[in-house]
Amino acid sequence: MSSTFPYRPSGIYSAQWLPTDSSGRLDRAALAAHLAFEKSAGINGVLALGSTGEFPHFSPDERKVALAAVAELAAPLPVIANITDLRPKVAIELGRFAKSLGLPAVGLMPPPFFPLSQDDILAFFLHVAEAVDLPVMLYNFPELCGKRLDLATIAAFADRAPMCAIKQSGGEFAYHRELIALGREKNYVVMSGADTRLSEVFALGAAGCTGGLVNIVPELMIDIFRCSAAGRPGDAALSAERMVELGRVIDQLAFPPNVGAGLAARGFSPGASKSILSPASQALAAKIETELRTLFLQWGLALGPVATAA
Repeated sequence: MSSTFPYRPSGIYSAQWLPTDSSGRLDRAALAAHLAFEKSAGINGVLALGSTGEFPHFSPDERKVALAAVAELAAPLPVIANITDLRPKVAIELGRFAKSLGLPAVGLMPPPFFPLSQDDILAFFLHVAEAVDLPVMLYNFPELCGKRLDLATIAAFADRAPMCAIKQSGGEFAYHRELIALGREKNYVVMSGADTRLSEVFALGAAGCTGGLVNIVPELMIDIFRCSAAGRPGDAALSAERMVELGRVIDQLAFPPNVGAGLAARGFSPGASKSILSPASQALAAKIETELRTLFLQWGLALGPVATAA
């Protein structure tokens, strides 16, 4: 495996939503319209088939179709391919496919479902990374995959594999500090999933954000990043306040259907729900869409083609 890889993500990356039809097929037209909007807003890159992309709903072949579409439609932006899977053979297959597309890096969470020790997680990561031979962004989201990445595991991986970044998501905000400190020692960067706390994240030294809310309000998140990078975080105070307000509304419903409701509120098609939602959850989604639409109009944010055609 190559010993040095110059790629390091930074800035605002969209944890890309993937609209599908009622049969689960990718809605390429809806994806194209949405990615064009995000690109015009100034995003710096894309994470394809992450948690917001609902990758467990897709077969390996469907993931390849989606990955190729995102890579094409997001170009020339860098696209990180999440290749997480319970099956190491599938993760490797997806990683090699990502490499064939010319993508700069892959993302890896611990394999889901079965319990694993930290040593087993490290062995899985090293096995996949060796076979794929691309830079790796580790992905810590214990609330979803049931396994937390400990600092010793991350350090051991960074010592033995081309680790470019770690995405830190979930409720343990304080962990950003330790991950950023370790990254300075081990030469990787931290991409945060704390979408509503970006000013704090950047003050700590994170390189960027890879977030689901980028799908909905990329302008606000880009404003916070640019002002922070310029040493003027206070100039983005209004955007930061609006992110907190958006978070309060969207958190009425569980992730990731809440992101779909936000996408619809912004005027883009989220496609058919990949999950079976109860009537109560469907009602909450509609409530979120209405409340966010009102906020977006108050804030002067332009609505997408679905809303403007209605």
